Amino acid sequence: MIATLSGTVSEKIADMVVLDVRGVGYGLLVPAEDFNRLLAGDPAKLYVHEHIRENAHDLYGFGNLETMSLFEQLLEVNGVGPKMALNMLSIGSVTQVLAAIASGDVKFLQSASGVGKRVAERVVVDLKDKVGLNSDAADSLLSRPGINLQDEAAQALTSLGYSNEDAARALATVDKDLPTEERVKQALKGSAL
Repeated sequence: MIATLSGTVSEKIADMVVLDVRGVGYGLLVPAEDFNRLLAGDPAKLYVHEHIRENAHDLYGFGNLETMSLFEQLLEVNGVGPKMALNMLSIGSVTQVLAAIASGDVKFLQSASGVGKRVAERVVVDLKDKVGLNSDAADSLLSRPGINLQDEAAQALTSLGYSNEDAARALATVDKDLPTEERVKQALKGSAL
């Protein structure tokens, strides 16, 4: 089993980085964040996840263990294969993906290529407790000003598909003393304008 590879980035082809390790070029599929960071000629160390199938032996590379760990957690979700997991890691930073899972932001996860609503919901249900409670980054992102997780109107908007940020924005100008149902109606009217 290959755990890490250290060498020089010899070239980048599509979404693959070729890492030259003492004359042997290993093709590694990497998330967008790592792909953009790695430049030809740069030395690099990548953590490796091997995916072996009957007709393929794919290597997935990650610049840090946290990203690889999230990748492997995503693979545990029914219906998520390595390419889909990589696509989910490529829609933002690891912190953003963790926060989306922890907060139940299905729309953000759906923005990944090939990820439908059911798969995104399954990811949230299966991983929310695993990544949400253990991730200081996700907690700090969720607890920033403007997002009140106890606000029933905000919860109603997020259940309708709004992200936490969009729900907070839509409710920002609505009177907080109104009943929840009325606040939601006014937020929906305001965001439709």
